[in-house]
Amino acid sequence: MNSAIVRSLLVRGMLAGLGSGLVALVVAYLLGEPRVDSAIAYEDGHAAHDHGDGPSVEVFSRTLQSTAGLATGVLFYGLALGGIAALAYCFALGRVGRFSPRATAALLSGVALVAVYVVPFLKYPANPPSVGDPDTIGQRTTLYFLMMVLSVLLAVAAVIAGRWLAPRLGTWYATVVAVLGFAVLVGIAYAFLPAVNEVPADFPATLLWQFRLAALAIQLTLWASFGLLFGHLAERLLNPKPAATRETSPEAAAPVH
Repeated sequence: MNSAIVRSLLVRGMLAGLGSGLVALVVAYLLGEPRVDSAIAYEDGHAAHDHGDGPSVEVFSRTLQSTAGLATGVLFYGLALGGIAALAYCFALGRVGRFSPRATAALLSGVALVAVYVVPFLKYPANPPSVGDPDTIGQRTTLYFLMMVLSVLLAVAAVIAGRWLAPRLGTWYATVVAVLGFAVLVGIAYAFLPAVNEVPADFPATLLWQFRLAALAIQLTLWASFGLLFGHLAERLLNPKPAATRETSPEAAAPVH
């Protein structure tokens, strides 16, 4: 794959990431923001009860955070995601099986969703505001990113192992063995990494569950949209449809009486 094609795929990946970010932004605003508002109301209520003070003063208004701030964060995240995923796509194309460019994009998006988000999420799920000790935020962030890096490395190792085992076991059994190996190693990582449970005892369980489902829905929307958009753009670039040509002859051009 020459540099011109890599550059074209990178641009298309960033455009697809931006487009998928727009779709995810709608989901985040409709599903995520109401739960964030409820969590902030819970936090302010407890602060007023414990200290007799009113809600804390915000540097940026909640309206600005839930509109321009949310849009900026999600769109930049989608843009960066698209660029990184496009580079990974350039490496994976043709190396993970005889898939079309569109199918490779869908496969890459699915694997990335699991490795980058779902696996770390199951160990360290997303929490709304007012959940978590501010003094441990550095430790919690480090653990989350460590789990994410381990998950990505194990996913890459599983793909390599599957390709190595395919000539010996066949594609189906090689895939099963690779997936099982990935699951076992992730389980070992879950067992050895420390758990984090800082949810207040009186925090509404329904709100916590809804917030985590909304966070999962946002990521699912983002990666699914990216796979579809980027797959379409990559297919058009790498497998362009030949322009329809009509060969006309004097006989064909002559009108029929």
